Amino acid sequence: MLIEQIQLKNGCALGLRFEMQKYPLLVIRAEKGFLMCGYLNVNAAETLEDTAAKVKGVQSFEDMLNAPVVEVTKLARELGIELGMTGREALEKMY
Repeated sequence: MLIEQIQLKNGCALGLRFEMQKYPLLVIRAEKGFLMCGYLNVNAAETLEDTAAKVKGVQSFEDMLNAPVVEVTKLARELGIELGMTGREALEKMY
């Protein structure tokens, strides 16, 4: 597992990378929620009442920051996170 600090405008998020069989499982945790890769399930995050946004087709933290958000939970929408914004924009709203 790799843990890395991700610099945001208002602070640092925490990136977690788990090496799987073919592609990494990636999560970036901010103060109010997290950005997830395609391995993880938005419906589960919704059920657990988490603030989460999902990006797909990523293999690094940099990819996650630049990729468009494709799914969000209700709580993420309430923070102003919208489909199509970048992962970085979503994380900035979660800080």
